[in-house]
Amino acid sequence: MSHNDVKVAVVTGSSRGIGKAIAKEFAKNSYSVVLNSRDEQDLSRAAQDIDKEMRDNNVISYVPGDVSQEHVCKSLIEEAVKRFGRLDVLVNNAGISGVSKKINELSTDDWDYVIDVNLKGAFLCTREALKHMIQNSDSSTNTKNNYSIVNISSVHQSIPQPDAAPYAASKGGMEMLTKNTAMEVADKGIRVNGIAPGAIATDMNKDLLEDEQKKKGEEQRIPLKRIGQPEEIAKVALFLASDNASYITGTTIYVDGGLTLTS
Repeated sequence: MSHNDVKVAVVTGSSRGIGKAIAKEFAKNSYSVVLNSRDEQDLSRAAQDIDKEMRDNNVISYVPGDVSQEHVCKSLIEEAVKRFGRLDVLVNNAGISGVSKKINELSTDDWDYVIDVNLKGAFLCTREALKHMIQNSDSSTNTKNNYSIVNISSVHQSIPQPDAAPYAASKGGMEMLTKNTAMEVADKGIRVNGIAPGAIATDMNKDLLEDEQKKKGEEQRIPLKRIGQPEEIAKVALFLASDNASYITGTTIYVDGGLTLTS
C-alpha cells in the first residue's frame, strides 16, 4: 500500500481518554493519524503508545495546541495535507467540562472558556477540514462516502447537567452544528455525524470513578449497569467514518448504556 493510499484522520484532544482510544482504533485499522492536545508531553507519549498499533504504511503525527485558537486548527489540517497528501476524516473530540457553578455565579470567562474549546474549536476545525474536502470531493461519487466528520458530543446535548451550563450548552450547540454542516455538504458526498457518550471511564470522570459510593450510584442509574469504556466510543467513531455508514449523515448516535432512557 503506497503512502498516498493510506486514509488519514485528524483527531482533536487525542492524548488520552476517548480521543486517544479513537486515534488508536483508526491506527489499528490502517489510517495515518494526526493527534492533537494542549500538552506536548502527553501527546508525545500517546503517539509512542499508538505507534505500536500501526498497520501497513500508516504513520502517526501530532500538532500540540488549543483548538479554541484559529491558527492551531489551521495547522492541524495543514499537517494532514502536507505530511500525508490528504485528509479523509476529522474527529472533533477536544472538550473540557469547565468549573462547577450555578448560572448566576458564572463569570464571562468561565462561559467563554468552555464554549471556545468545545464548540468554537469544533467549528474552526470543521471549517478548515471542509475547505480541503470540498475542493477535493467528487460529487459525482457521492453515493460513496468520500469524507467524514465525526463530532464527539455528550448525552448532555439533550439532558441538562446542573452546575454545568456552559458544557451542556456547548454540547447542545454541537448537535445543531452536526446537523447544519451535514445538510450543507451532503451534496458533496461529505457525511457529518455525532456521538453522544454517556458515563465513560476517562480522566474527565475521575472523581466519579475513584469514589466507590458515587460510582455504584451512577451504575444503578444506567440500564446496562456499568460505566462505558473509551474503546466503545472509538468503535462507533470508526464505523461512522467507514463505508459501512455510507447512508448515515446528520445524526447523533447515543453510546450511553441506555442512560438517556431513564433521564
